[in-house]
Amino acid sequence: MDMSELGSGSECSADCGMGSGCLEDCGNQSHWADWGPEPSVFSWAELACVTAVCVLLLALGITGNVLTILVVWLRPHLRSTTYLYLCSMAASDLLILLLMPLDLYKLWNVRTWILGDAVCKVSQFLSESCTFSTILHITALSLERYVAVCQPLTAKTLVTRARVRALIGCLWVVAVVSAGPVFAMVGVEEFGGGEGVKECRCTDYAVTSGLLRAMMWLSNLYFLVPLGILGVVYSLIGRKLLLRPRRCSRDRAQGHTIKMLGIIVLAFVLCWLPFHVGRTFFSMSLDTSADMYYISQYLNLVSFVLFYLSAAVNPILYNTMSARYRHALWSLLPSRNILRSE
Repeated sequence: MDMSELGSGSECSADCGMGSGCLEDCGNQSHWADWGPEPSVFSWAELACVTAVCVLLLALGITGNVLTILVVWLRPHLRSTTYLYLCSMAASDLLILLLMPLDLYKLWNVRTWILGDAVCKVSQFLSESCTFSTILHITALSLERYVAVCQPLTAKTLVTRARVRALIGCLWVVAVVSAGPVFAMVGVEEFGGGEGVKECRCTDYAVTSGLLRAMMWLSNLYFLVPLGILGVVYSLIGRKLLLRPRRCSRDRAQGHTIKMLGIIVLAFVLCWLPFHVGRTFFSMSLDTSADMYYISQYLNLVSFVLFYLSAAVNPILYNTMSARYRHALWSLLPSRNILRSE
């Protein structure tokens, strides 16, 4: 949206929480461009730097997530329940990254949407679905590791690959259903009194009906509730591992897996927390000083980059921390197979 309209907060509605027609409450992290910077807020050089970083993340993320999916499906010894979750998360991250060009387009071209209403709705729906799906996967995987560490006998009968596949399917269904309201909230609207200026944004209906506010609360709950669960789960896991002596290599491997997952969770929190902080600053900036407004915009820009970093970083973490994953990845390289055959 044209941020110049929000400078004084004169067009902001208390009913929408962030301002009339503000899409920040409508989309999730991947759609900061919908309500974020206009050319007058950031310089060309700043936008160029952000674009360069995002393009690098796009290349790394697509390569890494595609390789993760291939490794899990082509190497049977990596089809453990943990890697089934990671494979599904890689698919979610891959979809998010494939939507990046649309967000970069909106970052540079405010109110010049030319791709039609269907692309507007579907792209935002997919991003929202993948965002919810990633959060649910991280939470479910962490709970599974808790059962494996703290209730190992129960885990042997309860946690099976068939059940995990079914659970992953259910997680995707829940994520898709949760993102369903986006179709009623987002659309292409025309501005400028017949000048043909179009924008992919939240509709007036979303604001007046209260759907925008409801989606904001849902988005916050999808972050805060899992965050609380993850904090409790990893505290209990850490306590259990500290009190239990490592009697065999399996215990050491389990501890290493927990460490890797803990770092993945930490990366998730660090990458997504600025989004919620930035949105709070944006809300505060609407009726306060111009300085607060500009601070919020720079927080938004940082959050935009961090969101895509979260979608690209996981394969790098797997490769760095898991020798098992690293060896399986190397085995996929053609040059490696040629050397072996010789």
